[in-house]
Formats: sequence, C-alpha cells, structure tokens
Amino acid sequence: MSHTITRFLDTTYQLAECPTWDERTNRLLWADIQGRSIQSMDWDTRAITTWQFDNEVGSFGLCDDGRLIVSVWDKVVLFDPQTGTQEVLAEVEADKPQTRLNDGKVGPDGAFWVGTMDTSSPREPIAGLYRVDSSGEVAEIRDELQCSNGLAWTPDGDYMYHSDTSPGWIECYAFDAATGSLGAKMLFTQQTNATGRPDGATVDASGNYWSGGVSSGVVNCFAPNGELLEVIKMPVQRPTMPCFCGPDLDHLIVTSIKQPSDPTSVEPDTLSGGLFLIEGHGKSGLKTHRFKTAQ
Repeated sequence: MSHTITRFLDTTYQLAECPTWDERTNRLLWADIQGRSIQSMDWDTRAITTWQFDNEVGSFGLCDDGRLIVSVWDKVVLFDPQTGTQEVLAEVEADKPQTRLNDGKVGPDGAFWVGTMDTSSPREPIAGLYRVDSSGEVAEIRDELQCSNGLAWTPDGDYMYHSDTSPGWIECYAFDAATGSLGAKMLFTQQTNATGRPDGATVDASGNYWSGGVSSGVVNCFAPNGELLEVIKMPVQRPTMPCFCGPDLDHLIVTSIKQPSDPTSVEPDTLSGGLFLIEGHGKSGLKTHRFKTAQ
C-alpha cells in the first residue's frame, strides 16, 4: 500500500507523545513530556493552546465531565482546561524516585490505566502497570516492567494490549469492560531493535494494532492475530505513538522524539520531534474512551 507522509505542524518537541482526539471539542491533544505541558490544537484553525504542569507529563486521558486525567511524574491529577485547576487524585510509585509515570489511557471500563518506566540507563525491571479509578484507588496490575507502554483495546473491548519497550514484547489480555478485570494473557508479538521496539499504540476500527517502532523509525501495523500487515517507514528515526483523529477519525497522526544533534551531518535535522500525517492507509479509528469521574 502506498502512503504519503507529511509534516503536520511546524512545531518541534523534545519528546512528543500521547496524541489524543477529542470529538466533543474537535481538538487534537498531545503531551510535550519534557516541556511539562499538554498541547491542544483546534482542528479547523490549527491554533494551539498550551497547558503547563509542575513536572513531566507522561500521558493523559479525557474525562466524562470535560476535564483531563493527567499523569505528572508520580501523581495522577484531574485538570480542568476551563479554569486551570488541578486536583491530585492518586500517587503512583512515589517511593521510587527512579521511576515516572509513562504511557496511559482510559479503558472501556472508564478507569485510567497507566504504567511507569525506569528513567535510568540501563533500565531495570522496577516499573509497573496500574489501574486508577474515580475514587483514587490504585490497583497494581503488573510489576517487574522496565518501560510500560502500548496500551490499547480491541473495538469490542474484550481484549487489552500492553507492551514493555525495553524487552520488546507486546501482550494481549482478555478484558472485562464492566469490571476492568483481566483474564488470560498471551504473547501478541515480539519486537527487536531492528523491527521496532514498541512505544505508544492505537487500534483501528477493523481491530488492527498500530505500534510506534521507536527503535527503527517505523510504524508497525498488526492484524488481530498478531500477523504483521505492513511496516510504514517514517522520515524520523524515533516515532513514538500513532493516533487516528479528525472528525471522521481517518487522519493518522504520529508523534516523535527529537534526535540529538549529529556533528557529522551535512544538513541539520529539522524533522525529528515533529508530528506527522500518514495518508493512504485506508483505515479509520475508534472513539476515545472517557474517564468516569463518578462511580
């Protein structure tokens, strides 16, 4: 399949992540992690609003009352875009200064699922995956992770995907959307540096799993059975997360990491750290789940 990839915006970020479509406001949002902010772009005018936080923003989700649920280092906060007020809902791994909150999404159960990552190098298996509900209760789902990533759910909500970037695996769990409980787990696929270790992900309306191959400059698309359907080569080395957005959910946006300067390069790198639009994929996405602020 032939694809066209273009730079979506002229802006560049050190580490752009978590692109999220808000169908109520017709806006595309994403995290500028090291800039400690969330960017919110009006789809029609391309005007961008920036919301600043006290620490690095690993991820966020939409709430049913119009607020955002945001992971800010070791805290999960409820943020009101209209007033700017923040309410700390929970703390996660506050006793581990070496870790921070990373990839997170709201699931079909209305809870915020969020993982942590070891910020040191080399990474150690000291991170975890957690479920946070509206009462602020934090349930540990999995431990001994290095860099939790890749959360996404199938269109029917019956399965949840989750990955660990460092070892490169993507797993799939049976999922109960009514309770948020997990069932049987299976290995979905194993990735390497060459094939693209899994970063952020999304699922399209056909049930295919799209994964940012952060180690090899690709976006990988997998069928529901784990078969690799296609590899899209990106114009940057470190794409982070794909997202279907736009009023018809048919625009595929991919965020990326700004590469360190290469003193041997003839021309400066002006692309990495940008947002990119992939056209020609023929797919559309799913409506974003919203955090239930009341049980």
